[in-house]
Amino acid sequence: MGQTAAVSAFLWITVVSLAAWCWLLLGQGFFWRTDVRLPGRRDPDAWPSVCVVVPARDEAAVLPAGLPSLLTQDYPGRAEVFLVDDGSTDGTGDLARELSRRHGGLPLTVGSPGEPPAGWTGKLWAVRYGIGLARARDPEYLLLTDADIAHAPDSLRELVAAAETGGFDVVSQMARLRVASLWERLVVPAFVYFFAQLYPFRWIGRPGSRTAAAAGGCVLLRADTAETARIPEAIRHAVIDDVALARAVKGSGGRVWLGLADRVDSVRPYPRLRDLWRMVSRSAYAQLRHSPPLLLGTVAGLALVYLVPPAAVAVGAAGGTGAVTLAGAAAWAVMAGTYVPMLRYYRQPLWLAPLLPFTAFLYLLMTVDSAVQHYRGRGAAWKGRTYARPDAVADEG
Repeated sequence: MGQTAAVSAFLWITVVSLAAWCWLLLGQGFFWRTDVRLPGRRDPDAWPSVCVVVPARDEAAVLPAGLPSLLTQDYPGRAEVFLVDDGSTDGTGDLARELSRRHGGLPLTVGSPGEPPAGWTGKLWAVRYGIGLARARDPEYLLLTDADIAHAPDSLRELVAAAETGGFDVVSQMARLRVASLWERLVVPAFVYFFAQLYPFRWIGRPGSRTAAAAGGCVLLRADTAETARIPEAIRHAVIDDVALARAVKGSGGRVWLGLADRVDSVRPYPRLRDLWRMVSRSAYAQLRHSPPLLLGTVAGLALVYLVPPAAVAVGAAGGTGAVTLAGAAAWAVMAGTYVPMLRYYRQPLWLAPLLPFTAFLYLLMTVDSAVQHYRGRGAAWKGRTYARPDAVADEG
């Protein structure tokens, strides 16, 4: 009797997992589709001026692949690049000047803001400094991009045309991340897949939608909107600054568009699991607002949605319970099917799709580790800096 009750309970859990996947398939903004690219656009009659702001801290290894792509942009209007050397110790600023001399193109200004004061993350302090330099040129747009992002020659032209045509205050593209090593193949496409599941791209661009997100590697922002939304002062303590920026813009009445990039690529390598682990865990608990209940709910949700289906297949097959096996296999099939478009976008073999539960388990462990590191005082650590919780910053103030 006890075994029958256990099997029945597990069957119901598996059915709930399958129902969750049916909802995710149809009711979560078709997050799994990868066809949200730059919206329809046309060239404006007069090209607005743009200032490009690049915060950079110890980026000498990737700067030669990223900065020249900005300096050589084929943009019909006035444009200028501001690289903010955020306390680098590897010669990032000097290398930027050398690359400018070597490649020519758009004018480059290199500046350094000094160490950030309490309550500011290093990146946003650098962005603040860069925007301050840019405002002296009175630009109509700001392009906030990272030092490890390589842009196609027409990237700036396409971003501005999309913003002008659609009337968007923010146009952001999720750069195609590097996928070369085995761990990158397993983890990186899933990172974008999970992000889109949390923030369905179709919902972000929909008028009146409250869903807001951006991708920090490539954010085109109207300069007057930045002032209205108090960017970056209003989000100065945000670890996940791109999502915070989008929320601030939407909160001030602005319109945001986010989609996948075709010709904007991240050149930063994450060859080992520990590199990817650090990338995810540094901000995972911040994403949950440092809330233990949200952490428990996230762990339970990941287990229910991603781990129950393969477990049901194994348990059902071992115990000869066809209903459990069938429900688990159906949920697993829907899961793998929704992952296929992202694998195709990243040009990866489709046999990786059934391995998504394993990758989700890794993300579960990374999230728990992020919370553990936070309570040990090492949370949100990046490039020698560790950031406190926003509420702790407010209390100190």
